[in-house]
Amino acid sequence: MSTVDATEREQLTNTIQDTWRLLMGVGVVLTLVGLLAIVTPFFTGITLSFLFGVYLVVGAVAHLVHAFSGRGWTGFVFQLILAILFAVGGLAFLFNPLVGLTALTILLIAFFLVEGFTELAMGFRLRPERGWLWVAVSGVASVLVAVLVWLSFPSSAAWAVGLLFGIGLFTSGLSMIATAMGGRAAVKEATATSGTETGG
Repeated sequence: MSTVDATEREQLTNTIQDTWRLLMGVGVVLTLVGLLAIVTPFFTGITLSFLFGVYLVVGAVAHLVHAFSGRGWTGFVFQLILAILFAVGGLAFLFNPLVGLTALTILLIAFFLVEGFTELAMGFRLRPERGWLWVAVSGVASVLVAVLVWLSFPSSAAWAVGLLFGIGLFTSGLSMIATAMGGRAAVKEATATSGTETGG
């Protein structure tokens, strides 16, 4: 029984060890990229606008291919309309990234508003369950971000998308690093326990 437990513990230790190293690497990369995005929000926003334009153009091609490979006039017309919309939007983003950045800022405002009010409703529905206040506070913060970006619009288009994207990456990276450190501590603890049992 002890041999089986030792083998399972060793396998678990190896899994955690591989996982925390990967998490640490990804976390460090995300943190650095997030910092870079925070320092250069306008460049980050323009880059995201361009990439979104590429995505829309690729989507247009996919819908066009699907239109000609599908059956029936109804499906063909629907896919063709989608292809045209995707193409127009994608080309607008590619040829004028500033317009695309402005559109992304409006979408960002809408997203934070919807997310904020959803979290507020969820928080009050969870009351008096544990943690409901944090959900509500998160909702208030999202609504405040949306309002602040909207009040300084359109000048906020130059920094809002890039800055918030960078903050998101930065916090995600820090979270992964913290998780990786916890995994590293678990590996050390498991190794120490295994060594003690072996010595005993």
